[in-house]
Amino acid sequence: MLPTVSIVGRPNVGKSTLFNRLIGERQAIVHDEYGVTRDRHYGESFWNGHDFTVIDTGGYLPDEANVISEGIREQVHIAIEESDVILFVVDVEHGINTLDKSVANLLRRVDKPVLVVVNKSDNEERALNAVEFYELGLEEVFPVSAISGTGTGDLLDRVVELLPAKPEDAVAEKNPRIAFVGRPNVGKSSLMNALLKSERCIVTDIPGTTRDSINSKLHYSGKDYTLIDTAGLRKRAKVKENIEFFSNVRTDRAIRDSDIVILILDAMQGFDTQDKRIIREAEKYNKGIVIALNKWDIVPDKDTNVLKEFETYIYDRIRTSTYIPIVSISAMTGMRIERVIDVAEMVIQERRKKISTPKMNDFVQKVLKERQLPMKRGQQLKIQYALQVKSAPPVFKFFMNNPQELPPNYRRFIEHMLRKEFDFTGVPITMVFRQK
Repeated sequence: MLPTVSIVGRPNVGKSTLFNRLIGERQAIVHDEYGVTRDRHYGESFWNGHDFTVIDTGGYLPDEANVISEGIREQVHIAIEESDVILFVVDVEHGINTLDKSVANLLRRVDKPVLVVVNKSDNEERALNAVEFYELGLEEVFPVSAISGTGTGDLLDRVVELLPAKPEDAVAEKNPRIAFVGRPNVGKSSLMNALLKSERCIVTDIPGTTRDSINSKLHYSGKDYTLIDTAGLRKRAKVKENIEFFSNVRTDRAIRDSDIVILILDAMQGFDTQDKRIIREAEKYNKGIVIALNKWDIVPDKDTNVLKEFETYIYDRIRTSTYIPIVSISAMTGMRIERVIDVAEMVIQERRKKISTPKMNDFVQKVLKERQLPMKRGQQLKIQYALQVKSAPPVFKFFMNNPQELPPNYRRFIEHMLRKEFDFTGVPITMVFRQK
């Protein structure tokens, strides 16, 4: 997991502008009015050889002005919980106000590095005025201009000095990493705990575990795995948006850091847009994917036909992802929980699969025999040959004339034939088409 830097502060001090400056992209919407920001705001930054995640909490506040203070406190609490370094942004133009003092009171009591970022210090006079913010009782104050970039280099130098060192075992570890993800209360922690308590499993703690996920080593059937549990955010107040935002951040980081993603569904709740987003995210990063239908013990009249109905219901909502295996389990009773690891191991092997070039070229001939390539602009499209250029995840390269003319439906047909011929259950496939 990458270390995390969170940006906190009252509305309209330039948090989103600073966020855009740090990640080098114009991702966040910047506007004078409070409450403009509504999308997920996190990105990755790189400075002096260090990669880290940046989180912009701007905009994740209630709409009612009378509970702005409560919203800011909620953000700060979760930022403290999730972050390695906290950037507390203030505005030199307007000086210190009561909200700044309220945030500072919270931050002074935490055992994490806090840097006061005095934004809009875009000339010498304003930079000198930044010293008044030492009154907040926090030791390090950095005058910057997020718009022009003035002072951000010094700020980033200090940020990377404060980031935690990467645990030595994180570099050496080669065990497959399995992330348990899903909506709240679907049984992520229950499944992980049930696996770790199983008599067939040997469990050890991993040194250097980050605060944003719980990692454990699992020894099962003669093999070692690292399990990543993304559950556990504590809800401190009634500001729901902040909890959901940081939960999404945690889930996305766990997906990127894993080899296999176990999407856990509550069999009594069904499949929703959040579950679909998780699958698309896992596909984007080319991770192996398994769907676990939890709480199967309380499904009424369950039998093979009911499971097939569930599978049809899910696949209808992810029609391009029907390669993902589905298992029914109960974390509460322990029913078939080890099947999750068995299927994950099968997906790991599928992900590592390497198809020889002769087999790939036989496959191309089979594809062309099954469905002829179309004519485009008066010219017959032709695939000359193909090869697998990478495994874990699998990447295939096809050499042809005019690859830009290949219709999307024929690409889908090739993927369908690849899976029919070579399987790749639970594994996203990348296909690249190049000019011969």
